[in-house]
Amino acid sequence: MIGAVALTGAASPAQASNASDQSPNEVTQTLDLSQLRAADATAQAVITYQLQAAQDQAVSTASQVAKQHKEADEQKAAEAKAAAEHAAQQAASRDAQRAPLSTDSSSSSASSSSVASSTSGSISSVLSFLQAQLGKAYVMGSTGPNAYDCSGLVQAAFRTIGVDLPRVSEDQSTAGTQVSLSNLQPGDILYWGSAGSAYHVAVYVGNGNFIGAQNPSTGVVERPLSYSEPTGAVRVA
Repeated sequence: MIGAVALTGAASPAQASNASDQSPNEVTQTLDLSQLRAADATAQAVITYQLQAAQDQAVSTASQVAKQHKEADEQKAAEAKAAAEHAAQQAASRDAQRAPLSTDSSSSSASSSSVASSTSGSISSVLSFLQAQLGKAYVMGSTGPNAYDCSGLVQAAFRTIGVDLPRVSEDQSTAGTQVSLSNLQPGDILYWGSAGSAYHVAVYVGNGNFIGAQNPSTGVVERPLSYSEPTGAVRVA
């Protein structure tokens, strides 16, 4: 028993010495490794943050570019629509510099009011209505009573005699019987462009003249056929 205690007592100091006996180099290496691991973790965090920031910036930039492209496309579409409307208005009001289509040149100077008075029945009411609208404004999409666009004026004129015409010029150009421009009668609807896809309409009032809502510059006016020669005509009443 005494021998065992002696052996145990002799072994304890040696073990304690082995556990605590580390060289300065080993301690330094342990500290360096910990510092390297901490520095690596910090660097990794910085890289992760930078990557996330770059991704966020890329998403923001892409969103802004997409928005700019959308706005540019919308602007181009609006400009194209405005240009098309302007071209139609210009085509409807241009000087064709061609010979009048009047069937009787000697009577071309007579006023359309005299034609209206000699026209029987409902057409006389249409012509009288059109005469009363002269000088009113042209406003796209308007149907009266203070302003009209071309098809709005034609529709309103024929509504006075109970004829319900389509609203737009494309449909009005096929709303009746097609007639030759050399055989026009007061009350015939004149159209510019192809039948079924006309971009402008007016009403022939006789003596080589028509009345129409031409464009924002002129409003509702009476003009000779030579002012802007129509493509065709239809007779609805």
